[in-house]
Amino acid sequence: MTVLPDYLKHGLEVVFVGLNPSLKSAETGHYYAGPGNQFWPFLSEAGFTNRQLRPDEDHEVLRFGVGLTDFVKRATRGVNDLKRSEFEIDLVRAKITKVRPRFVCFNGKSGFQATVGPCDYGLQAQEWSTTRLYVAPSTSGALPMTRTDKLAHFHALKELVDASASDSFRR
Repeated sequence: MTVLPDYLKHGLEVVFVGLNPSLKSAETGHYYAGPGNQFWPFLSEAGFTNRQLRPDEDHEVLRFGVGLTDFVKRATRGVNDLKRSEFEIDLVRAKITKVRPRFVCFNGKSGFQATVGPCDYGLQAQEWSTTRLYVAPSTSGALPMTRTDKLAHFHALKELVDASASDSFRR
């Protein structure tokens, strides 16, 4: 199975940090490739991209100021197949510190809670250097939350990203 590459570079608006790749993503070699995952529609509907990208176009996110990485590079059937010791918080944090995006969005609470601590959805009080941290509901179809409620977090994050690019953004 394929280990997904990081899509990171200096100056990104937001980096989405997933928990780990699904089996389908590892099989195809592309992020968020599972048929029930709503990541790609949410990204475009919230305005991060000008069209809906397909999983096999995941490398294109960099053109839109968006990056992708995961806490754990090993693909699993689900979160229960992961050990806490597999979460590479120091490595992920070092990657983020190096590329210095304006925001990091954790795709789901699990990764944030396992590595940083308790959280609610939304903008977090903690920062990594100058990078703001946001926790969004998992885009996986397995999360029992409505599509509308999940998508609202992508819209809220996009508003924060846009505001941070202007003088109107205040911490």
